Amino acid sequence: MISADTIAQNNATEQEKLRADYDALGEHLSRRGIDIEGIKARVARYGIAVPSWGVGTGGTRFARFPGIGEPRHIFDKMDDCGVIQALTRATPSVSLHIPWDKQSPEDLNAKAQEVGLTFDAMNSNTFQDQEDQTHSYKYGSLSHVDAATRTQAIEHNLECIELGQKIGSKALTIWVGDGSNFPGQSNFAKQFDRYLDSARTIYSKIPGDWKLLTEHKIFEPAFYSTVVQDWGTNYMIAKELGDKAQCLVDLGHHAPNVNIEMIVSRLIQFGKLGGFHFNDSKYGDDDLDTASIDPYRLFLVFNELVEAEGVEGFDPMHMLDQSHNVTDPIESLMQSAMEVQRAYAQALIVDRDALAGYQDTNDALMASNTLKAGFRTDVEPILAMARLENGGAIDPIATYRASGYRAKVGEERPKVSGLGGGIV
Repeated sequence: MISADTIAQNNATEQEKLRADYDALGEHLSRRGIDIEGIKARVARYGIAVPSWGVGTGGTRFARFPGIGEPRHIFDKMDDCGVIQALTRATPSVSLHIPWDKQSPEDLNAKAQEVGLTFDAMNSNTFQDQEDQTHSYKYGSLSHVDAATRTQAIEHNLECIELGQKIGSKALTIWVGDGSNFPGQSNFAKQFDRYLDSARTIYSKIPGDWKLLTEHKIFEPAFYSTVVQDWGTNYMIAKELGDKAQCLVDLGHHAPNVNIEMIVSRLIQFGKLGGFHFNDSKYGDDDLDTASIDPYRLFLVFNELVEAEGVEGFDPMHMLDQSHNVTDPIESLMQSAMEVQRAYAQALIVDRDALAGYQDTNDALMASNTLKAGFRTDVEPILAMARLENGGAIDPIATYRASGYRAKVGEERPKVSGLGGGIV
């Protein structure tokens, strides 16, 4: 971990400049009728989960290039996630992926307490074959034509629920790679019926205070057809299963130029927006760092989320989901967590009364400009002050680099082989 003394030492050189920037921004916002302290308080309360798998180096179908000091197991991963939270104060929970992260609940809870984290949604994995499993998922899992394979996939999800209950999780996220790669390979209707039957069995075991989050994805690894291919199918699943079932929106799981913010609005409107996987993309499911390509789209998504704040029962889960191939994963996750906070702060300062007025009078230009006024405001002093007052770093990446954490774990953790391909 990175010590509080290291954080305080790095903060000491930046505090005077931050205070000046914060006061100047506060004066500017005050002229617009915005209380900077109120915005800061809401930003300080905001948290996004980090994925356990995100702190490792990702890869492509062609190759993987390991980094220095990669985590060997879930406890190393939680150490890295604890560093992210210590510096940003924006990532209070970690989302586990089973079976990769399977350990005794006692050991997981003890480690979480040690590094100052809680557990977010559980994630099942029926898109890969494991060494000890009896039936292959090559041709599907929850929708497989073979009943025994479907049962195996169902039991794995129930195992995730059982572990999650013991560590304080409150949700199960299901994503399947089921689909087909050739026309005629699968009967679309029968395949979807099998998925729904399997999902109903899992849903019947969801605890009363949990959510079941189903995730859609337009393609990959099934390139001709995908069982849960878009938000409409996902919405049908959630409606079919019941009140505890909701839709999870991954920003990368849509065709290029799809209006994701409108999808968010629709799911909010009908009570089925359960959560997010934040990332960014240029071509498809690129899993790039959040806001690295289209920060305005991220802002527009948060504009819809802020619009819905206060609606009864509205409490979507937020998590990062990225693949880091050429950067230090800890740095990328910190950067992304701060970008999500930035989009939230920018959405909070939108003049909603003015926006509603322009919408009601069909003033398209001024409605757009009202959104841009929020997006163009430099809210960095708010984010930095929230981190400082929460015990984090004014500049998390600079503090992380100054700490030497990556070199230190590089000495403790053995190098990982880079041989072999495959998505990880």
